[in-house]
Amino acid sequence: MSFFSVLFALLLEQARPLKSTNSVHAALRVWVRWSSRCFDAGKALHGWLAWGFAVGGPTIASWLIYWMLDVFLGWPVAVVWSVAVLYVTLGFRQFSFHFTQIRDALADRDENRARELLAEWQRIDASTLPRGEIVRHVIEYSVLSAHRHVFGVLTWFSVLAVLGFGPAGAVLYRLGEFVIRYWHHKSTAHHQPVSDSLQEIAKSSWAFIDWIPARITAISFAVVGSFEDAIDGWRNYSSAGFDDNDGIILAATAGAVNIRLESPPSASDAQGVNNGYLSLHTSQTQVDSEIAQQPTLAHLAVIVGLVWRTVVMWMVLLALLTLARLLG
Repeated sequence: MSFFSVLFALLLEQARPLKSTNSVHAALRVWVRWSSRCFDAGKALHGWLAWGFAVGGPTIASWLIYWMLDVFLGWPVAVVWSVAVLYVTLGFRQFSFHFTQIRDALADRDENRARELLAEWQRIDASTLPRGEIVRHVIEYSVLSAHRHVFGVLTWFSVLAVLGFGPAGAVLYRLGEFVIRYWHHKSTAHHQPVSDSLQEIAKSSWAFIDWIPARITAISFAVVGSFEDAIDGWRNYSSAGFDDNDGIILAATAGAVNIRLESPPSASDAQGVNNGYLSLHTSQTQVDSEIAQQPTLAHLAVIVGLVWRTVVMWMVLLALLTLARLLG
């Protein structure tokens, strides 16, 4: 029933987007904060306990609820639970309004407003960015956000749902990404110091969790875009000695739509690099770097098309898998 769960969740999210101040996300922030306060004592064992409670607790709870609903009330009620969990963890509307606002500001040639919106979205200093760099950053952040809010969630949800764990994969993925950002923010803001050990555990755990989804997203972009150029960009990026999950996605994206991209510090690189942008040398990963274009406003529409084609491909695959399971 994965197809129907994802379909209804996406439709519900489009019709009634979840507010950023919703009670579910607020409760999860309280849970994550409680986990680090209770278990983070600076050692690796304590860090794993904090991470396990913060991420593993809700993940296991979501599976247990799914299992009990399926056993005692039947699969239709279990599917409703999956839709509810996916509604909270999956969707474009959790980030797309940032993209839309910046795109509209650029279309109106209001670069100052676009810089303000970009800085507010990603908490970076965008005051000196020229128009072309604003577009590039918007593309990079939007592609990575689409991966983390949609395709990565779909990957883990689909895998664990097939194994009978219901929506647990979606919870695992979203919380694995959330805790690294939340704990880093709390530590740097001095609101709640988080040990280096816990931050390193969150970083390595997220790199592991996102390893397969990142490569599936890169392959998906290659399939719906320029396949040869996307794979060539990925291969050249990896051969240059880089293996960052975010970098692979952006290298494939750059090849798929034939543009030059770099990368912001990834969620797994919580410390950042020189407080700026970490070059992924993706201009060198093109089949022909002289042909690859600098991002322009028109490329924002190209990226939107790339992402939606990937969504359609995912839905077709899930529909086929669901049909095969029903017929089998």
